[in-house]
Amino acid sequence: MPALDLNKPGEKKKLLVAAVLGFVAILFLWWTFIGFGSSSSSRANVRPPVPAASPTLQQRAGRTDNTNPRGNDAQAGAGLDLTPIREVVFEPPSYNAPEAKRNIFSYFVPPKPTPPAPKVVEPSPTPPPPLLLASVSPANAYARAGDFKLEVAGDKFTNDARIYMDGRELPTTFVSPQQLSTTVPGAFIASPGARVVMVRTQDNRLFSNPVTLSVAAPPLPNYTYVGIISPITRVGDTALVQDKANKSVIGVQRGDLLGNRFRVVSISDKELVLIDATLKIQHKLTMTEGDKGVGSPLSRPTPRVDAEDDEP
Repeated sequence: MPALDLNKPGEKKKLLVAAVLGFVAILFLWWTFIGFGSSSSSRANVRPPVPAASPTLQQRAGRTDNTNPRGNDAQAGAGLDLTPIREVVFEPPSYNAPEAKRNIFSYFVPPKPTPPAPKVVEPSPTPPPPLLLASVSPANAYARAGDFKLEVAGDKFTNDARIYMDGRELPTTFVSPQQLSTTVPGAFIASPGARVVMVRTQDNRLFSNPVTLSVAAPPLPNYTYVGIISPITRVGDTALVQDKANKSVIGVQRGDLLGNRFRVVSISDKELVLIDATLKIQHKLTMTEGDKGVGSPLSRPTPRVDAEDDEP
């Protein structure tokens, strides 16, 4: 190792720095192992603290020499301040999480709302009509019967009240507050069916309840017009008619009563005109061949008539 040359300024500085660092290192080691002043002796005698969790530390510190078999330890710890040291009592928490009563990953889907039931609105009762129509006379009629008189009975009729049939006004006669009358034209009952009869004023301020007039089909003659017998003079023609019930053929003339009900009024080559003697309803029978079944008079052969100029 070469000798230091103190004549050089750099070497003196290096030597001074090394001396200072060595002195500092010596002080640090002294303070670490020995300490400074009177506190060094107390640090050497202080024992490591006893864990606070020891359940019998305070009991051991308060025992006397006679009762503590380890008297030396008690005397060594007699000078320690045990005030901050206390027994630690561990108490487990009393709260326990309840078990899940359902799957937390299952989501509740609310049901579809039930649509409210439609509210049924009860119609308000219809007030009674101001006029009362109790009955009509006659209550029945036959189609094509012609004009006839109709009387209605009721209550609260007025002078301006009118009789209506199927919405058509009829000429009305005021008899009393309980009775009205009119004449129904035959055109109103030309076909079978029901007719609605009402009593009301023209301004419809007063009206009655409706009553039905039944119009039935008239009885028809049960005969078929099958032929005519005309003399040369064309007077007193005879019509041949066949009864549909027994297939018999009879001859009738104008004015005869057929079947005790239908009177013969006209005979021609095309049709036979009858009229109902009771209802005064006219019926027309068109000439046809009739029923030519076995046993029918129409099925018999017509006898041959020899001409006047025929000679053997």
